Amino acid sequence: MANKKVIMVSGANRGIGLKVAQTLVAQGYSVSLGMRNLKDISGIDSKDHLLFEYDAMRRETAGNWVEATVKRYGRLDGLVNVAGILNVVPLEGGPENDDADEAALDALWQVNVKGPWWLIRRAMPHLKQAKTGRIVTVVSMSGKRVKGVSAGYAVSKFAQMALHHAARNVGWDDGVRSVAICPGWVKTDMITEVCKLPDDQIIQPQTIADLVVMALQLPNQASIGELTVQCELEM
Repeated sequence: MANKKVIMVSGANRGIGLKVAQTLVAQGYSVSLGMRNLKDISGIDSKDHLLFEYDAMRRETAGNWVEATVKRYGRLDGLVNVAGILNVVPLEGGPENDDADEAALDALWQVNVKGPWWLIRRAMPHLKQAKTGRIVTVVSMSGKRVKGVSAGYAVSKFAQMALHHAARNVGWDDGVRSVAICPGWVKTDMITEVCKLPDDQIIQPQTIADLVVMALQLPNQASIGELTVQCELEM
């Protein structure tokens, strides 16, 4: 087990995070899964892999999770940031909506930005030590351009992109490579209320999981900064 590469994956309970975890396990990695619900392990054996109660709304769980991972495996080779939320918060609105919108904005900022911020900050020393450390952050096409009126989500994703580039700068000289994967619509529970495309026209979670694995496996000399993945043509 000590010779296997160790990868942390947040948001591993469902959707993209779960598919990433399952794919990494199938390829022989040791995985440390950050999960809000430890009872829902979806076939991943806790005897072989670490399941840890991680909540992006609670800063201390980031450090605790990293420490628990390194304590169990003695190393850390990669961090995959998947945990995220989608709250629809328009830029326009009257005073009667301010309190609800502010709460929704705070949640977006906490989960989509501060969550991965604290994970990267705590994981970086260990990733530098590995000399081939990897950070993969599943962002969104909403971190590349703004469509529609859900300004709050896009603002959080633009900030997440900035965080990715900061990590890329900080870790580069020590072999840490940071990759942002920016998909359009992915078939997950999160988009059920907002995406009108048929299921068979939407990106599948397995596709994103395969790209995450590719990003983890690329050598230091062939780093991808940003990878956009779309299921519909945008002009």
